[in-house]
This record gives sequence, C-alpha cells and structure tokens, in this order.
Amino acid sequence: MNHDDILFRRALAYHGGRSPGKVAVNSSKPLASSEDLSLAYTPGVAAPVLEIKEDASKSYDYTTRGNLVAVVSNGTAVLGLGNCGPTASKPVMEGKGQLFKRFADINVFDLEIDCADPERFVDIVRSLEPTFGGINLEDISSPDCFYIERRLQEAMHIPVFHDDQHGTAVVLGAAFINAMRLVGKSAEGAKVVFSGAGAAATACMEMLLNIGVRLENITVCDEYGVLYAGRVPLLPHQRKFARTTSLRRLEEAMQGADCFIGLSVGNVVTADMVRSMAANPLVMAMANPYPEIAYADAKAARPDVIVGTGRSDYPNQINNVLGFPGIFRGALDVRASCINEAMKTAASYALSALAREAVPEDIKDRLGGSELVFGRDYLLPKAADPRVPLWVASAVAEAAIQSGVAGLHLDIGEYRNSLKERFALA
Repeated sequence: MNHDDILFRRALAYHGGRSPGKVAVNSSKPLASSEDLSLAYTPGVAAPVLEIKEDASKSYDYTTRGNLVAVVSNGTAVLGLGNCGPTASKPVMEGKGQLFKRFADINVFDLEIDCADPERFVDIVRSLEPTFGGINLEDISSPDCFYIERRLQEAMHIPVFHDDQHGTAVVLGAAFINAMRLVGKSAEGAKVVFSGAGAAATACMEMLLNIGVRLENITVCDEYGVLYAGRVPLLPHQRKFARTTSLRRLEEAMQGADCFIGLSVGNVVTADMVRSMAANPLVMAMANPYPEIAYADAKAARPDVIVGTGRSDYPNQINNVLGFPGIFRGALDVRASCINEAMKTAASYALSALAREAVPEDIKDRLGGSELVFGRDYLLPKAADPRVPLWVASAVAEAAIQSGVAGLHLDIGEYRNSLKERFALA
C-alpha cells in the first residue's frame, strides 16, 4: 500500500465515523430555562423582528448575519478533480467552513447548488442575500465563474468573492512582492511568464498589475502556446493579455524572464527552461498535486532560483488560507458592500510585510519550533501563524474605509486591538 492509499483511507475515516462530516451548528445563546425559551422564540423573538422590519441593517445587530458567510458551489470544478457535481463537492465546502472558523472565527453555511446554468445559479444565490454577510464562491468552472461572480457583484450589496481566483492572487502577490524585494528587482521592470490562462491565472495577472508590473511585460501561455494578438482561439478574459509578439512557445517566453508563474498542469517546465531565465529568477509552480516543475528539479537547475509551489511539503506554499479568512474578517467587520481591488491589494501587502517581521518565540513554538526568517525559503507567513488574520483583516478594513465601500468607519487602531483579543494575541 503506497502513501496515497494510506492517506486516502485515513481521510475517509476522518470524514466518517459516528458524526459524519466536518461541521455542526451550535447555539450561541443559553436555552436552559423557560425564560430563555420565551426570549429565544415566541414571544420574545418578535422584538428583533420588529426592529429589523423598520431598519434592515439591524439584522447585523440582532442575528448572526454579520459573521456568517455562504460557501457556494455547483461542483463543476472540484479541486483538480473536474466536474464532480454538487453533492461530491460538499466535503470541500465543509472543509472551507472549517478554515473560515479556525482562522478567522467566521461562521459558514455551505451551499451545494444543483445548477449548471449560470443565469439560474445567479438568481438562486442573489435571493439568499438577507441571510448572509458575504458570499464565497468556490469550485465553479471557467468561464462561468467570471460571469457568475460579476453578475452577483452587480446585483448584491454584500461582498462576493471567488476564492479560487482572488485568494490565490492575493497570496501570490505577496510572494512576488517579497521575492522582488529580496533580489533587488522592481515590479515595474520584471518580466513575467504565465503557464495557464484560466480563472486563477487571470486574477493573478490582475494582481501583478495592481502592484506595478507592466502589462507589456506579462507573457501568457495556455495549452495552445503564447497568447498573442489575433490568435484564435482567445477567450474574452484572455484578450487583455494577448500581446503583439513573435513568441509562440513557453520555452521561448521563459528566456530572460524574471518570474515564472504556473497555474496549469504538471511537468511542463524543464530544468533548461529555468536555466534560461534571468538572474535570481522566481519560479512559482502551483499546479497540484504535481507542479509545472518539481521543487527539487527547479532548485537543482541553478543555485540562485527562488521556488514556491502549491504544496505544503515545500517552502513558499501559495496557500489560500493565508488570504480569504482575514479578507472576509475585515470586510464583514466594516460591513463592506464588496471586496474591491484596493482591499485585495492591501491584503497582499499586509502578508508580505508580516513575512518580513520577526516571528516571536511563542509563535515559533506554536508552529513547530522551526527557524522562520525572511529569505528565499520564507517569502510568506505560515498558514497557522495566528498573526495572519490580524494583519490581513485590519489592512482590508482600512482599505474598505478609504475606498468608500465600508458601512462602518472603525478606528483601525482600536480594531487591531480587538482582533488581538479575539485571536489571543494580546
């Protein structure tokens, strides 16, 4: 029995047992006496009903709405497993709920919707707005995910966030900022090559533009080769990144590049392609479970390469859990109407700044006692670092206020202190 077989059996045992699944609903108020019952339900429940009837925003004061996110999927792109359907997506959505609660103290209802039609899917999710403070879209196939997210953002007055796109982009952006800083390169002058032109890759390209990379310095490849102006086929979301260029193949594009970002399939990059890159290159090979080039092969190709992957067993993991919990924490706490580009960019800069901070000894102990010092093998904080949601949430909340999408204007200093107490960092 190999390692994968053992892991598979352990995972089934973990998800099964006497209490199948991974999440539960618990009461947050006492319900032990007749008086409790009269307050929780009839007749006492009429009081908040009447308050909310007069002012819908009071739902944030008298219900769980302000700390409740919907994790929504139709199961058309589950992890790297493809179209598994909504029922099979439920373990993933429950897991997402666990992460929200564990890393940001946010409650989740996971909603698996049996609907492949994007227009109907939009109508269903839009009708749920009174229940939730935010919507996290998950595992929806491209290009439907672009349409669904855009339509819901236009129709709803709460944050709608497709984590497969933007969570990846926020964390990748932080790693890129720190790698360029480490080797003394500027974002404006960096030449970046992408393998992959889907939802996550497109969001990562947009994030790099936000942090200063020039559009003309981004070269994108998909399974057909380089995206170039006039090429057929080109999907609508790809047209912005189709350059006027004579480059046609990935190996050509990588010559002299400062950064390679992979969001495609395993083993499409060779050691020779890494050797052809500029000095001190950044290689972020994020295909899972097999990166575009194996970590060991990339490191062996040249001594000056900085390597990251999507895997937890190597340094510099691009792990979405560094982003989405804190992003939603900050957005919910200021009652933001959306999660805009300013908020996402602020999250990237917050993560990059935290990675450059010294890690306190007590936190090192929590993280296993390993040496964590900013450098080529530590571009990003560890996912379990309890400071992550504090830094991300406060940066997102401040950006929401400054960009005019916050319903509440908090004092950021006081807000940071409240987060320290919430996450036991005081």
